[in-house]
Amino acid sequence: MHIGIDFDNTIVCYDKVFYKVAVENGLIPPDMPPCKNSVRDYLRKIGNEDEWTRLQGLVYGTKMDEAEAFEGVFDFLHWCRQNKIEVSIISHKTRHPYIGPKYDLHLAALQWMETQGFFEPNKLGLSRTQVFLELTKADKIKRITDTGCTHFIDDLPEFLMEPSFPKNVISILFDPNNSWETGSPFKRVSSWIEILKELKITSNHEAGYRGTKQ
Repeated sequence: MHIGIDFDNTIVCYDKVFYKVAVENGLIPPDMPPCKNSVRDYLRKIGNEDEWTRLQGLVYGTKMDEAEAFEGVFDFLHWCRQNKIEVSIISHKTRHPYIGPKYDLHLAALQWMETQGFFEPNKLGLSRTQVFLELTKADKIKRITDTGCTHFIDDLPEFLMEPSFPKNVISILFDPNNSWETGSPFKRVSSWIEILKELKITSNHEAGYRGTKQ
């Protein structure tokens, strides 16, 4: 197996930081649910799409240190390392925000991973060569193919349903809010604990199959 993983909203959870920064800037009422999608939906509902875009640049550019990893993602990466399963982090992320100050969003993402211990040998032990921050969706899809991913985990169903998404890659939708209806064309999971369970089963099945081959 070679597991490809999206970065924003798949590895990193931004719910608390988006809510906090939006309240601090007077963009939303403080009694709203502390959820990134609630902030987005509210600003779009009141016709404030530009403020939503600026807010994304601010959070992804200067507030990454306040973002958290989703529960269970470190356990999953530890399991991959222990079982010598290749991992690639592949994200579609512009270098700078569309609106507002020209923060380096790639640098901010890499610094967050550095702080979280992604590249420390005694922690997660990934190499920077396993991280790909692509400028376009097409480049992200090409990278999934070029790295030889067998599975790809993403929070966006529309990305996994792209016509150019490689057909030989098993797509897994990370849906922590259970907002995607059942009957989807891909495996839907609501937590990293569930992802780990699913891939352990797959890994054990493949190991058993290899063990029986003559």
